[in-house]
Amino acid sequence: MREKICRFGLLGALILLGTGANAAEFRDSSRLGTGDYDQAEALPYLQCVPYAREVSGIKIYGDALTWWDQAEGRYARGHRPKVGAVMSFAPHGRMELGHVAAVSRVIDSRTVLLRHANWSPIDGRRGQIENDVRAVDVSEANDWSEVRVWYAPIGNLGTTAWPVNGFIYPNKAGTKERLTLLSSASKARATESPRATIGADFLKGIKPEVAVRTSPVRRELAYRYEAPKTAVARPVAKASGGLANDPIGRIIAAKTR
Repeated sequence: MREKICRFGLLGALILLGTGANAAEFRDSSRLGTGDYDQAEALPYLQCVPYAREVSGIKIYGDALTWWDQAEGRYARGHRPKVGAVMSFAPHGRMELGHVAAVSRVIDSRTVLLRHANWSPIDGRRGQIENDVRAVDVSEANDWSEVRVWYAPIGNLGTTAWPVNGFIYPNKAGTKERLTLLSSASKARATESPRATIGADFLKGIKPEVAVRTSPVRRELAYRYEAPKTAVARPVAKASGGLANDPIGRIIAAKTR
């Protein structure tokens, strides 16, 4: 009898140990690599981290609550949603390990669509994938520090305002800053460039390669447009004293002028 009790006790202990190990494995399934994505799906439920990593391409491992700090220096971070970025949720209430979700679409300054896993229980099952579900910024400053997220069981946005660390972008850290510095340097060079000045003697010492002859037409035009010569007035012949008193002589003299 004692032997049977010992056997049952040993079996129960093994079951408990196995259950604890499996629970730890399921909780830590977020540490699986992208190549283990199918293995993560084979577990009792899919965690948010493998799915976010799969759809965003951001290669961060570990629990969701560590993503924001891990991204520092590796990926660009900010507080504005962009398609492909990962929204990083801070731990809150019963969500002790945080949450990550990929942005699939930006609707307006306060509304985005998300792709994530293990948020809403669907058909009574955890770890379900939800694509293109709404998340709304409810922060007073419109800085995406608090959001409400679509919750399938009620068919509407959930009532909880979840705290958000910010967004992790797929591009490497510092990319935007480098582009800004390069742009600023280009503008500075353009502003500081000296203006080209042309002096009156810039053609000094330059000989034309082809001698240009003056066209005859141009010479003719030049001659035509010369200043007219002043006409010399002819002196009026004075009538001789002999004709002064002779009317016929005056007529003849007038005709012969």
